[in-house]
Amino acid sequence: MSRFTDEMYATAKTSTRGLVTGEPDAPRRQSWPEIHRTARRMAGGLAEAGIGHGDAVGVLAGLPADIAPVCQGIWMRGASITMLHQPTPRTDLVIWARDTETVLTMIEARAVVLGAPFEAAESLLRERGINVVRIDQLYNGPEVDPVPTDESDIALQQLTSGSTGSPKAVRITHANFFANAYAMFDRVKFQLDNDVMVSWLPLFHDMGMVGFLSVPMQFGAEVVCVTPMDFLMRPLLWAELIDRYRGTVTAAPNFAYSLLARRLKQAEPGSLDLSSVRYMWNGAEPVDPDTMDALAVAGERFGLNPMALTPVYGMAETTLAVSIPDPGHGQVLDTIDADLLEALGKAVPVHDEHSHHGNVRRLPTLGYLVDDLEGRVVDAERLPLPTRSVGVIELRGPAVTSGYITVNGFRSAQDDEGWLDTGDIGYFTEEGLVVVCGRIKDVIIMGGRNIYPTDIERAATRVTGVRPGNAVAVRLDAGQKRESFAVVVESNDHQKVDEVKRIEREIVHAVFTEVGARPRTVAVLGPGALPKTSSGKLRRSATAIHLN
Repeated sequence: MSRFTDEMYATAKTSTRGLVTGEPDAPRRQSWPEIHRTARRMAGGLAEAGIGHGDAVGVLAGLPADIAPVCQGIWMRGASITMLHQPTPRTDLVIWARDTETVLTMIEARAVVLGAPFEAAESLLRERGINVVRIDQLYNGPEVDPVPTDESDIALQQLTSGSTGSPKAVRITHANFFANAYAMFDRVKFQLDNDVMVSWLPLFHDMGMVGFLSVPMQFGAEVVCVTPMDFLMRPLLWAELIDRYRGTVTAAPNFAYSLLARRLKQAEPGSLDLSSVRYMWNGAEPVDPDTMDALAVAGERFGLNPMALTPVYGMAETTLAVSIPDPGHGQVLDTIDADLLEALGKAVPVHDEHSHHGNVRRLPTLGYLVDDLEGRVVDAERLPLPTRSVGVIELRGPAVTSGYITVNGFRSAQDDEGWLDTGDIGYFTEEGLVVVCGRIKDVIIMGGRNIYPTDIERAATRVTGVRPGNAVAVRLDAGQKRESFAVVVESNDHQKVDEVKRIEREIVHAVFTEVGARPRTVAVLGPGALPKTSSGKLRRSATAIHLN
């Protein structure tokens, strides 16, 4: 057996902890041994459907109570999981079915395991000749023992949020899973007896799937899991679950903390107790220090420890974790000279903001690299750069994927020495803290200055009426002598002419104040108009296509 499956089955024999699902309407707690018994029946049903060692399986299901035993059942068959993109009420199902078929052909899927609330997709999939296995029938399968697995077996093929439109999946092996799980577990000083994880993250994204499902299943951690829809319908539910279950570890992208801060501001004093939280990870999209400050202020009345608010860095290509601060350090900002950053690509520290006459930028540090992961920053020729020089971040270690499966076959993610090019631009501080400035393909070059879209977006999001997390800066005339940019935002007031004019005016002012350059255009759109990836990240390149 691989070490990952070995440990998961050992947990199933002895653990008293488990998974809580179904909040807030019908909470249900299952211990990891109970989930394992269900998984044994599901593995039997999968065996009857012809799923065996080395097969690829697509999963289309939304309920954590189903997904946990289904995943373990698939691993018990020695097969790999690909969580398929989930259709929303706004999805064009014909296009979705075509894209899904492309993905299933790419991974050479043996079957799709289908569950609530996507039962309606069954006929669409079957029409295309796809083998569908229904979760409700797997519950009645015959119990079987797990098949042997190797370290090199594929556990997960994680669809990336690649915005080019042609799908690719990161291949994660059992060995990658094991290395990443321990790197995270050791860094956060996880205490199985006391820690309780709380999550509403989508399980089709690496942060939810790996951080809040496979890692707890391997170690036997207590985890409370609801769906993204539950959270979006009522963001305060997240805080209520932390209060109810004494949650200690949770995670989300920046926009969600912005929503939470607003809701906590309006909540009755004394209605919630958030003092149990040790770690509130902010990752998966750029971290805005102002959001974290607002959350610290709003959470103070409810006992939220500001030192629990922790920016982190992760990606599917390293299984999940890249860097995490040590417990209790909170948000550590690196205050640097913005002009030198843009002109020279050097992150020169400013020790006294008030006596500094130039532009200053506060960038969130994202902790230290986790154990068994090496990192370096390189220039355009891939030569290593010194501390505080900005370049492309490269990573190497046992949790790093060997590569991607694409529509054109396998593509390696590592060079001859094992280095992964992350596509992220950033630097290391003297202490070894990681700072990410942006994605290399998104940087806007104006008059010899590098302007990072995240700075523009942060400024735009501060304007009243702009929906949290729904501002995007887009490069125009990329590669031309005089690049420029547009800012596109979503607002609930997009049909009120006067409000739109005010928002546009204030965005131009806010952006100019922040980066010293004016957007060529500002567009205010309605909710849901900005193109996003499956994990909810804004797709800048797709937005540019909308503008042209």
